[in-house]
Amino acid sequence: MYAEPGDWLVTEARNLNGHARQALILAVRSADGGPPYLVRWADNGHEGLVVPGPDSRVVSASEHAAAEPA
Repeated sequence: MYAEPGDWLVTEARNLNGHARQALILAVRSADGGPPYLVRWADNGHEGLVVPGPDSRVVSASEHAAAEPA
């Protein structure tokens, strides 16, 4: 997994009653762009260090902006 500050981390729901979560990546702690990432969760504003699991993916800032409703 590779990320840069400004990209988004998207974590898919683990069950049918859950929902996907999105977090803005504020900082990348490794030189190769791998985790852990300092993120700010979009749904509650909480900031924290995250090591994403297999249910997560990185979306570039430009892809995220293009997917947002106008």
